[in-house]
Amino acid sequence: MTPRLLLATTRKVLTQLRADHRTMALLLVVPCVLIGLLAWISGDTPLFDRIGAPLLGMFPLVVMFVVTSVATLRERTSGTLERLLSTPLGRADFLGGYALAFGVVAVVQALVATAFAVWVCGLDVAGPVWWLVAVAVCSALIGTALGLLASAFARTEFQAVQFMPAFILPQFLLCGLIVPRDQMPRALELVSAALPMSYAVDALKAVTSQADPAADVLPDLAVLGAFIVGALALAALTLRRRTP
Repeated sequence: MTPRLLLATTRKVLTQLRADHRTMALLLVVPCVLIGLLAWISGDTPLFDRIGAPLLGMFPLVVMFVVTSVATLRERTSGTLERLLSTPLGRADFLGGYALAFGVVAVVQALVATAFAVWVCGLDVAGPVWWLVAVAVCSALIGTALGLLASAFARTEFQAVQFMPAFILPQFLLCGLIVPRDQMPRALELVSAALPMSYAVDALKAVTSQADPAADVLPDLAVLGAFIVGALALAALTLRRRTP
């Protein structure tokens, strides 16, 4: 991986995103709209305080997965990726540039969504708010890494979107948001332990319920970091220059 090529790829992706107003609205506005809708539906019930924080991790993951998988596949189907990889740019530079660019967007997305949830919708958080931001950023990076990985197996943008049920929905069902993980059948509990969203939800629950959640959050963030690195490494191994 060459730092100069990595930063050049990052700058290219950020420039494309800045010019794509619809995608930026999807990345920054849609999570706030969904959080606001949930808070409105909840009314005076404790529902929003119970699941609002976990959804701060889920929404960025889903949105980043869709945007990253489609954007990467578009580079391949248009022949741009093949031309880029014929230059000194390597696969690690390409994927690292995408991950870094969307990481910058993830930070902005997490700041906007967390600020909206806490100070506009009134989400009750026992721990420091910056822990919410940190976990939300990791969740978005997980979505980015999984999107890069999924794009390697899709031939069209429609197929890339179709991968979302396979990559995302099982995690939503097994992450502990609907049923606590320790109350699931043993087999499902073991499966949930292998899914990154489970650790994001555990970390976000700890932030909302504990004044000092570091002891519980840091191990979860370490696991999320391992998932990010593993998904990016696998994506680099499976990335093709073009779609046959």
